[in-house]
Amino acid sequence: MARDYSHRLGKKTVRVVRTDGTPVAGQTIRAEMQNHEFLFGAGLFDIIPYAANEMTDPAARALFEKKLEKFTALLNNTTLPFYWTAFETIPRAAFEPVEGKPRHAQVMAAARLLQQNHVTIKGHPLCWHSACGSWMLKYPQEEILRRQLARVRREVEYFRGVIDMWDVINEPVIMPIYDRYENGITPLGRKYGRVKTIQMMFDAAREASPDATLLINDFNLSTNYQILIDGCLHAGVPIDEIGLQTHMYQGYRGEEFFQSILERYEVFGKPLHFSEISLVSGHIMPPEIVDLNDYQIPEWPTTPEGEDRQAREYVDLMEILFAHPLVRTAYTWDFCDGGWLGAPSGFVRADGSTKPVYDALYELIKRRWWTNTEVVTDENGEAVIEGYRGDYKLTCCGTETELALRRGQLDGVKTIIL
Repeated sequence: MARDYSHRLGKKTVRVVRTDGTPVAGQTIRAEMQNHEFLFGAGLFDIIPYAANEMTDPAARALFEKKLEKFTALLNNTTLPFYWTAFETIPRAAFEPVEGKPRHAQVMAAARLLQQNHVTIKGHPLCWHSACGSWMLKYPQEEILRRQLARVRREVEYFRGVIDMWDVINEPVIMPIYDRYENGITPLGRKYGRVKTIQMMFDAAREASPDATLLINDFNLSTNYQILIDGCLHAGVPIDEIGLQTHMYQGYRGEEFFQSILERYEVFGKPLHFSEISLVSGHIMPPEIVDLNDYQIPEWPTTPEGEDRQAREYVDLMEILFAHPLVRTAYTWDFCDGGWLGAPSGFVRADGSTKPVYDALYELIKRRWWTNTEVVTDENGEAVIEGYRGDYKLTCCGTETELALRRGQLDGVKTIIL
């Protein structure tokens, strides 16, 4: 199917002049794309122990560096974990394993390293019933609420300027009726209702950072989520983007499913953030599994046939999402095999070698949807740079400069002074 990506393009006039303002005609400007405006992402939680020097085994560090190099060559977005819980609950990603001792320094080290590699970071999540510190249960309900709101402000303020995108609340559709684990958040949802609980969390985050991008995020993509979002927006909850989880361990859902999701959620006019994509390159999880966490098996290997299938499915999915003007982000939950559930859902294998899906996505992201071009200035010293929206390096007559060819930055003229 032929798809239209013209909405992903931008153009801007560039003027080349000498120091006295004289236009420079007939000179070539080379524009080389450096980064996409669209966020192509994947999970890389191990960057925290690596950056914090907690990964001490030389072989493990060398393997991670191999993975990191491949990650930054392809992707420009990741999520760092802020699970407010102990290590035994989420071993790889606990943010505050002991009450009052958040891992601010360790996560900031990882965030700084990612920032140096031009990777946009999202924090996940600030409030979630499944990751609310067990120590909270010793407090009365009003104290739990006070501490939860303080936690939201604390993280957003601490990481402001480095992490400015947040899943404020995770999986709120099920929040008030969740009964798998006792936690401090579900009772708040029951007392105040979903919308009021969500509003308090968003207001706290917005207070801490007026310019942050704030998301609601859920796996329940039914009418219940639509109704909840509609209620939140009518109540004035400052939702900037809508997070849509699409773990597909039980098989690729196909174009009809994704087009229906796009049609149902585009009505809100908000950017759509496909926040948790998973497609496996091994056997498909049995369809009778209801809670994915219940699928615990000793080994889930990748296979050649599965890898070919995974590559085809990802190309199809990325083409669908990139073609929709409201989709801003396509994020795969695990960059490497063996992450959540031990699944072979990554772009690279456990040994760091690339799978067919990596090569297929590289062809899309860094070749088909990538712009390197040359233009020649006219008699006024002007030329128009047009290409996929993102960040560019411009070179003219040995002078280099940067150009942001991004939405909201396309008006006016970019001047190069020789």
